[in-house]
Formats: sequence, structure tokens, C-alpha cells
Amino acid sequence: MSSISLSTSNKKVIDFTKGSPVKLILSFYWPLLLTSMLQQFYNFADTWIVGKGLGDNALAAVGNMGSLFFLIVGFSFGLANGFGVLIAQSFGAKDEEELKHRLAGVIELGIVLSVILSVFSVTFLPHALRLLRTDELIFADSLKYGYIIFGGLASGICYNISASVLRALGDSKTPLKAIIISSILNLSLDSLFIFVLRTGVEGAAIATLCSQVISSIICIGRLSHIPFIKLEKKYFKNEKRIFTDLLKNGLPMAFMNSITAIGCMVVQYFVNGFGVVYTAAYAACSKYLNLFMNPASTAGNAMSAYTSQNYGAGEYKRIKQGLFVCIGIAVTAYLILGSLMVFMPKTLAGILLTGSDRIALVCEFLPRCGMMILFVDVLFVVRSAVQGMGKPMLPMVSGILEMILRITVISFFIGRIGFRATAYAEISAWVGALMLNAYALYTALVPLVRKEQGEKKHDHSFFFERRFI
Repeated sequence: MSSISLSTSNKKVIDFTKGSPVKLILSFYWPLLLTSMLQQFYNFADTWIVGKGLGDNALAAVGNMGSLFFLIVGFSFGLANGFGVLIAQSFGAKDEEELKHRLAGVIELGIVLSVILSVFSVTFLPHALRLLRTDELIFADSLKYGYIIFGGLASGICYNISASVLRALGDSKTPLKAIIISSILNLSLDSLFIFVLRTGVEGAAIATLCSQVISSIICIGRLSHIPFIKLEKKYFKNEKRIFTDLLKNGLPMAFMNSITAIGCMVVQYFVNGFGVVYTAAYAACSKYLNLFMNPASTAGNAMSAYTSQNYGAGEYKRIKQGLFVCIGIAVTAYLILGSLMVFMPKTLAGILLTGSDRIALVCEFLPRCGMMILFVDVLFVVRSAVQGMGKPMLPMVSGILEMILRITVISFFIGRIGFRATAYAEISAWVGALMLNAYALYTALVPLVRKEQGEKKHDHSFFFERRFI
């Protein structure tokens, strides 16, 4: 086994197995958060430009694609994150040969994945929109937007995989650089296509694709300059074991995202059944929910990279220490952003929507979810810790539970209490998934920490010890 040596030329790469967990996580977290917030910002700006430039129906058409987009792209994102966990574990173990073989396997699987998902999503898009009961007022625009986005899916998958590998190696600055540049391009093209050229929703889709191509090029360029992952032809001649390990870890995480997306699609189905007013309001609610979950979701991404490296190095106590750092970030985000959702729903709704009926519906959703968003904020961190230890099965089961809870609540309550049922469907899914993942984390991590510390007695204070350094 050849050992990985970190030179000063790789200063963007962070070794999470040594040093203060607080300092390491925060130095990794802030660029990652800025990256994620910029992604959300330009998605949000996309929505604003479409809504203001083309009207609420166009906004509904683009928002209607959200659950389908999450189904396909979420699958690739989960797979990329699963691959990244094994890359990070190899890096933490300082096993250069295994890291290179796994990276070559990731590239090969990524190419196959891009072809399969692109063909599948483009072929079945019209049928999927019909299944969602898409209103005829927005069907044509949804179809045009979807064909372009899914037709260029390879660019998004390429970015997800390359950014996941960089995060696994502790580099959160390069994805930030990529998103800054691609965001500027995306917003510029959005404005050009919609306000100047009057292309319609397809202009927003083309702008998104162009920005993804640029972000992919930047991330790949950075990876090509990291000495210890330069690949030769021999690394692409992989044994079956390499692909099996990657898929065993990646597929459960991919299916977890897609299963969750199916639950969201069912919610979208019921919402669409009440007309385009409900569809537009739900699109705005989803944008805000994604935006305000973002800091905690980013803490989960940081926890995944941190956990994976330390698990590979056998530093289990450090995982526990990092857990409290990331949960602290999630709680702070809840206190700030949850308050905005509770106390300023009308102001937030008015930024994206113009119709008073749509704004009223958003005001039913945001305060309820704002009070309970702590559950999903902590869920991101806990679930990522479990996945980072190479145990993706229970998180996948939690995705099934989320789907069941969303479908049950929305189908039973939307006819009785109206749009408020969408908020309760989200909340129930968060609570159920958190309980299952908290159990998975406790049973996976506690025995390892006890073994590392040489303890034989039951440590009931595990989750209350607050020594970070």
C-alpha cells in the first residue's frame, strides 16, 4: 500500500484526521456554505426572473419540474456522494493505490450513469408530466424546460461527481470558485434570454446548462492538478470488487434521494389537482424551503467528508467531536432562518409571487414549517454521519419512511384542510427520518468509540459530552 503525501502545493486539500475538529470543520464549512448558497441564490434568481419576466404560469411550469428534477438529479447526486465517501475513506487511510482505483471506477460509472439517466428522463418526460396531473396551461412550458435540462444532464452529473471528489479530499474552495463564475454566467444569460431575446422558459434552461458546463470544467481542472490522484491507464483496469464497493455504497444513497423524490412527486400530484394557483404557491414554498435548509444541509456535507476521512483512519472519537460541531451549526441556522419563516411569510411570498391568493397559501405553509425545520436541520447532520461511516442502508430505509409519511399525510389531509397539508406532510417526513437515523448513528458509532477508548461500561452520556478539542 503506497501512502499519500500532502505537499504544500495541495494546500486546498484538508486532512480531517489531525488537528482541532472545530477549526477544520469551520474552515471547510464556510466555502462549502457559500457554494451552496450561491447555488440556491441563482436557482432563486432563476425563479424570480422567470416569474417577473414571464409571469406566474411560467413560474408554475418551472416549479412543476422540481420534483422530477429531484428524482433524476437527486439520484445522481446521491450516487456521487456515496462514491465520495469511499474516496474520503481511502484518503483518510492514506491508501493511494486504492484511492486511484476507486477514482477511476467513479469516472467509468459516471459516464455510464450519464447516458442511462439522460435517455430515460427524456424518453419518459411527457408521461411523467401526465402522471403529475400537470395543468394544460403550463404543460407545454414544463415539457420545453424539461427536455433541455434532462437532455444536458451529463453536465450536471459531471459537476456533482467532480465536486463530490473534491469535498472528499477536503477541498471546498474550488467548488466555490466554480459556482461563483457559473452563477454570474447563469444570471447574465437568464436576463439576456428572457428579458431581451424573449425566449421563454427554454432560455432559463439553456442558461442553467451553460453554467453547469463551466462549473464542471473548473472542478475537473482542479482535480487534474492534484499530484496524488493522477491516473494512469492501469487504474482503469479495475477488478469487479472496485465497482461492487462503489455501487454498494452509492446506490443506497441514490435510491434514498429518489425515493424521497417520489414522495415529493406525490405531493406535487395532489397540489396540481387543485389548479395552477396551488402549483405556483407550492413552487415558491419549495424554493424557500430549499434555501432555508441550506446551511444545515451544508453542515451535513461537511460532516460526511469529516466522518469519512476519520472513519478510514480509525479515529472514531473524532467523529463524535465533529458531530457536535455540525449539530451546533444546524441549531444556529434553525434559530435564524426558522424565525424568518415564522414571522415574515407575507414578505417572503411577495418577492416571488404577485397574486394575493398565491401569497395567502404561502403564508399557510412557511410559519408551520419554520417552527419545525429544526428536525430536518439535525437530520442532515446525523444522516451524513451514518453515511460517512459507509453504512447507507438505514438512511435509505429512512427515505422509504419519508415517502410513506408524505404520501399518507398529503392524501389524507389535503381534501380536509387544504394547502396546509403540504406543510404537515413535510414535517412528518422530517420527524420520522430523524428518529430512524439517530438510532442508526447511535448503534453504529457508540461501540466504535467504546472500543477505541477501551471502555467496557455502558456510556449513557455519549451524546452529551461536549469536548471538541
